[in-house]
Amino acid sequence: MALGGGTFVTQNKVLPGSYINFVSLARASATLSDRGVVAMPLDLDWGVENAVFEVTKEDFQKDSLKIFGYAYTDDKLKGLRDLFMNIKTLYAYRLSSGGEKATNDFATAKYCGIRGNDLKIVIQSNVDVPSDFDVRTVLGTTIVDEQTVSGADELVANDYVTFKTDATLTVTASTPLTGGTNGTVDGTSHQNFLDKIESYSYNALGVVTTDDVVKGLYANFTERLRDDIGQKFQVVLYNEPADYEGVINVKNKAVEDEAALVYWVTGIIAGCEVNKSNLNKLYDGEYTVEADYTQAELEAAIKSGEFTLHKVGSDIRVLSDINSLVTVSDTKGEIFKDNQTIRVMDQIANDIAVLFNTKYLGNVPNDAAGRISLWSDIVKHHEQLQEIRAIEEFNDSDVVVEQGDTKKSVVVNDVVTVVNAMAQLYMTVIMA
Repeated sequence: MALGGGTFVTQNKVLPGSYINFVSLARASATLSDRGVVAMPLDLDWGVENAVFEVTKEDFQKDSLKIFGYAYTDDKLKGLRDLFMNIKTLYAYRLSSGGEKATNDFATAKYCGIRGNDLKIVIQSNVDVPSDFDVRTVLGTTIVDEQTVSGADELVANDYVTFKTDATLTVTASTPLTGGTNGTVDGTSHQNFLDKIESYSYNALGVVTTDDVVKGLYANFTERLRDDIGQKFQVVLYNEPADYEGVINVKNKAVEDEAALVYWVTGIIAGCEVNKSNLNKLYDGEYTVEADYTQAELEAAIKSGEFTLHKVGSDIRVLSDINSLVTVSDTKGEIFKDNQTIRVMDQIANDIAVLFNTKYLGNVPNDAAGRISLWSDIVKHHEQLQEIRAIEEFNDSDVVVEQGDTKKSVVVNDVVTVVNAMAQLYMTVIMA
């Protein structure tokens, strides 16, 4: 990151940037940017290697065959369909890079992977000009490219193969490509993804894995970026009791693939608006969810910071929109367990950092007029949050902007009250 960011203890930062702390209001007892952007590493049979690539919801629906090697309706893309139900954009990364590309006498697959073995080259004589050839590229049973040429040197690479322009074209009903293999997915693959994704901005990071070491890697990555760099997002992991507000700990297994519910949960975490909650949200995905829990088990899950789906009649619904935080303190209280609180907190942190870094940093003098301008922008931002009922009881006096310990620094003290969705009803009826 070019600019500094994260939290602070003392005003001793060197890099220019925004350093923002969120703490709970001290108690006597112990006791507006768009959302819907996800980053996710994927174990794929086809696709771009060694790079993060962007896929929008429209791209996924229209071009999944080209991007991922399978039609939108294919069972191989079940998890991604669950994910895209609630998001707008995916920053994807293929973990299984480094394998072999399928090939035959006429062409080589564009990417490595076993899906390349389902490619075929079909060559026929052209009906109108018998000396020419109709060359078709077929994936599975779908014709994905067709060219009419007089020789191989005229063939142009397509989205699936590069042609061997020195080949001799001969009529063939179907010549399959063979030898394609997926690369090995290991800790290095995941670390390569994290190195590349660090400079991107997204609302949620999801990782479908049961490997404890890999899960720990992502939990630590998230904590470092949230607290040290100021990049606010949450990571969704299966069975990872991290005790940290930046980690969503998915409790439920999917029958088909143990950790696969990470897809859907990542989608709803990223896609949920800042003034909304996922509490009681209906699971409308395609996996079979193991959700047979007793009342006592559900209570224990909430206390343990487990994001849990449970049965409500014939439906499967989100029990509580919580993260994995269990241990509270005077500066990080019970409200930090609730993801709606974290969404508001992250929205403020991201929006104000962008505001300061783009409008004020290096441009506006740190005098009374400059600080009043910053105060006015923060107040306006918070008033918008209040208008959409993300926060309440906000007054402009809750924001105080002062000069810091040096002439270059400015200190903002801010108080917000987060609105949470209704979760419990306590009702007393007096019968006359």
